[in-house]
Amino acid sequence: MKLPTSPLQLVSHYFQRGYFPLNAQEAEALAAYCTRRQIKRRQLLLQTGEICRHVYFVVAGCLRLYAVDTGGKAHNLQFAVENEWLSDLASFYAEQPSGVFIEALESTSVLQISHDDLLDLFVRFHKFDRNFRILIERQYLQLQDRLLQSISTPAEARYRAFLAQYPHWAARLPNTQIAAYLGITPEFLSKIRRDQASAHRRQP
Repeated sequence: MKLPTSPLQLVSHYFQRGYFPLNAQEAEALAAYCTRRQIKRRQLLLQTGEICRHVYFVVAGCLRLYAVDTGGKAHNLQFAVENEWLSDLASFYAEQPSGVFIEALESTSVLQISHDDLLDLFVRFHKFDRNFRILIERQYLQLQDRLLQSISTPAEARYRAFLAQYPHWAARLPNTQIAAYLGITPEFLSKIRRDQASAHRRQP
């Protein structure tokens, strides 16, 4: 099978597994609505109070979606690296002010689709409606699982689950970002890592 080489081929290829694959006409329509955008490291794509106007497909780099509590502490809610989508879906679909931020953790290249263009794709090609429903359902299930873990699972087990579920995130994110995702301090995360490394060395 020929591998995708261009950003537009990448986003079209994304739907080939686990979704309803796009035909040539649908892939062409998707390409027409996608806009390439380059984001600098630490640049914000969304701030609280703004309405989220786009969904983002990461071609290269890393984004994070996070909230800040009243004490000024950041809580990471989601990451997106290559071949992953990110948006504040609540703000995007309801067209209401957002309560979160989206920031580039690295120099990042994305393909973005606006709210109106995505709805137009849904109307013109029902396959996009079905595919994005699947995408949203999967993200909802991941969020529900994470919420259950946060109230019922010790931090050590949450970290192991994070490594098992998101090894591609763990390999490139600094301790501070992983800790803000797990709801612990970077110091406690370092202790968990040391304890796990020590336990691994003691194994016969």
